[in-house]
Amino acid sequence: MRCLVATLVAGLFLLCSGCSTVQDTKTPTEAASAPLKLWYNTPAADWNEALPLGNGRLGVMLFGGAGQERLQLNEETVWAGEPGNNLIPALKGALPDIRRLLFEGKYQEAQDLGNRVLPRHPTEDNNYGMPYQTVGNVFLEFPGHENPTDYYRDLDIGTAVASVSYRVGDVQYRREVFASFPDDVIVVRLEADRPGSLTFNVRVETPQKTHQVQTAGQQLVLSGTSGRADNKTGQVAFQALVQPQVEGGQVVTTDSALQIQGADAATLYLSVGTNFNNYHDLTGNAAQRAADRLQAAQQTPYPAAKAAHSAYYRKFFDRVSLDLGTTDSLQKPTDERLREFATGHDPGLVSLYFQYGRYLLISSSQPGGQPANLQGIWNDQLFPPWDSKYTININTEMNYWPAEVTHLPEMHEPLFAMLKELSVTGQESATQMYGARGWAVHHNTDVWRITGPVDGAYYGLWPMGGAWLSQHLWQRYLFSGDEAFLRDVYPLLKGAATFYVDVLQEEPSHHWLVVAPSMSPENSHPHGGSMAAGTTMDNQLVFDVFSNLIQAAGILNRDATFVDTVQARLDRLPPMQIGRWGQLQEWMQDWDREDDKHRHISHLYGLYPSNQISPLRHPDLFAAAHTSLVARGDKSTGWSMGWKVNFWARLLDGNRAYRLIQDQLSPAGQGEGEHGGGTYPNLLDAHPPFQIDGNFGCTAGIAEMLVQSHDGAVQLLPALPDAWPQGTVTGLRARGGFTLDELTWSDGNVERLVVTSNLGGVLRLRTTQTLQAEEGTTLNEATGENPNPFYRTAAIKTPLVADGATTGPAPTSDTRLYEVETEKGKRYVFTRTR
Repeated sequence: MRCLVATLVAGLFLLCSGCSTVQDTKTPTEAASAPLKLWYNTPAADWNEALPLGNGRLGVMLFGGAGQERLQLNEETVWAGEPGNNLIPALKGALPDIRRLLFEGKYQEAQDLGNRVLPRHPTEDNNYGMPYQTVGNVFLEFPGHENPTDYYRDLDIGTAVASVSYRVGDVQYRREVFASFPDDVIVVRLEADRPGSLTFNVRVETPQKTHQVQTAGQQLVLSGTSGRADNKTGQVAFQALVQPQVEGGQVVTTDSALQIQGADAATLYLSVGTNFNNYHDLTGNAAQRAADRLQAAQQTPYPAAKAAHSAYYRKFFDRVSLDLGTTDSLQKPTDERLREFATGHDPGLVSLYFQYGRYLLISSSQPGGQPANLQGIWNDQLFPPWDSKYTININTEMNYWPAEVTHLPEMHEPLFAMLKELSVTGQESATQMYGARGWAVHHNTDVWRITGPVDGAYYGLWPMGGAWLSQHLWQRYLFSGDEAFLRDVYPLLKGAATFYVDVLQEEPSHHWLVVAPSMSPENSHPHGGSMAAGTTMDNQLVFDVFSNLIQAAGILNRDATFVDTVQARLDRLPPMQIGRWGQLQEWMQDWDREDDKHRHISHLYGLYPSNQISPLRHPDLFAAAHTSLVARGDKSTGWSMGWKVNFWARLLDGNRAYRLIQDQLSPAGQGEGEHGGGTYPNLLDAHPPFQIDGNFGCTAGIAEMLVQSHDGAVQLLPALPDAWPQGTVTGLRARGGFTLDELTWSDGNVERLVVTSNLGGVLRLRTTQTLQAEEGTTLNEATGENPNPFYRTAAIKTPLVADGATTGPAPTSDTRLYEVETEKGKRYVFTRTR
């Protein structure tokens, strides 16, 4: 269905058909004055300088060359391989011996046995997941344009449109590119300010081994099939179509290319279709899908199509704004700003980076499609690093940390859809590999929804992926209060809990119930490899799985007998423990090394994204988490630094969180950590190489510095750094169904707060300022437990604590706690009392 705005705008532009938009071209200085643009004065030298555009399904990297433009294409379902799981049933028979060896302290022997059952490399009858693959490249070649002047390219994340402009001789050239949300095609508009000046060639290439390129009429057609990997044959058929519409001039075709000659302007439409219906059905018609989208898209004039695209995008993006102030750095190219950020003062770059994360999530995760993978939807290889799969021991979860708090809940929906599918394929893992009910996933999955171990026993024998992913379902409920949603996903929560009810084992020392075998993701301990029992992260995850199930069942009035069973097991989980040097232990044993700088800091899951460690309720654990994080250090891989921004925000240290942002916003490869980290010139996160999770993690971390709602109240400016003394943020969301329509501060103090209550109920505010409410609102000092049920389920949970740990409140003399009874749909205004 065409958007109404598209129809209206189309009519307006038809009244002045033939009007050129080249006259609206801005100079680089004028264009750079917009704070929501990434801009550069040179073309991209490589992929890490190209600019990403996407509509959820289609992704394109724009290089912006003058003599040659490269448009690198992706489609979200083009993955190697074919339907099928990757189970290793032999694990079931080996589990008793692995568990026995672990409980006897024979860790090396347990690891060796696990490695025999789950070898590091896939076997003839198994695989370790399929890679996400590129469609190919569309090249636009402009003879004589190799040495332009006045070059400029940008990506406007306020409208989701990229542009390139330059001058050759006395002719000004401009092109615009966007991945249309309404029309589901990529659109390229090319213009010149002198009639008949556009002459260029169009060709396509792909690294896919099975493919064909030809022309059909005035269309350029790329047909292909995804690649083979391990023991799986590539079965995803795809077709990409390129169709020009020219104004003036002509289109000449060869057997494998198009030539546009002497045109005044041209619009190219790029359409891609595949045969993918879902993870077990490849009966779609790739050619028909591509053709149908192409035909429909060409019916709308370019100005109307562009307006409709940006209108769709902005209904999500415009919900949140962030103003931390601007400086003259705004007049510099983005790559220059990145180089200077650590030693200069450029708060506007932080705002841009925050919003860039939201832009990337909107552009790579749309309702009805696939979730964002390790690279979102942008990948130029057949076998990318880590296959660009869904790595679910941190990375996929991190992709969705900004979804609820930065007001993009619709972007969460593809992850929920994948979870429903994993709960089906995960039953095979639970039954065949563990002899258990429920469902389970290990640390990787792919478009085929594999649920078995990946990368061997050292990395892969971690049956906790479903536990972590299921937290996103519960967090959606806490933010929205949507009981219909909770009812819909309750079987997933119950299935995850059922698996751990069945697989927990009693360890011999304290008779606690633990997951065995498992690991603290990707880290080794001093006694032989990674394999262990009862790791701290596992205990925290199972604690949340059980707690969420108990609370959800109570809300829905279900499964009283099963709840009793779950509660009995929850009561026997190991406590979090403080080790010999004051650290939060990573393992059940006191094994942590003070010099361990590993990128994963999994035992702090209870600090973030969970809410099991609070300065108010567990100050000893809070201090121990601080000790662990200091020991790990700051600089690391890009995604790890993004996680640390959130950690330091939860530790209420805004200056340390900001230091991590400075480390993140440094040129890629300059870090001192495990792999360098940092950010590429196109502001994409560097592991290195590129992983998108660091972008999303840092965006979530910036929001966490400004507002937190996990610990019984909406805490205002909990981790504000000295570098942001004044600012305004609008549109952030808080648990309990609250939207912060405005939060303005100066000199580090809250000046004005406007909150909409979407559900009604008690709103609690924690702040260092004295607040007053507008007339007609009663604002009281709060005491005792928050009666708001969403806060109670979100934060008033008491995790297990080691014997002797202090659980009383921490000093709060510098904070005030207010509450107000709100009505559904009403706005409330608060100001600082002077």
